[in-house]
Amino acid sequence: MAKKLSVTQVRSGVGKKFKHRRTLEALGFKKHQQTVIHEDNAAIRGMVQQVHHLVKVEEIS
Repeated sequence: MAKKLSVTQVRSGVGKKFKHRRTLEALGFKKHQQTVIHEDNAAIRGMVQQVHHLVKVEEIS
C-alpha cells in the first residue's frame, strides 16, 4: 500500500512570497489550520519542502 502524507497548514501565507502562497494553493489549502492528505511522491515532497516553515507533515501508513 502506498504511503500518504497528512499536511497541515500551521502558519498563514499572508505577507509571504507569491511563490509560497501559490504552492500552498497547489497543495490544496484554502484556510489556515486546514489538513490535506496527499500521496507520498517526489512532487508533493518538493512542494512541502518549499513551504516547510508554514506546514506540519505526518506520514500515514
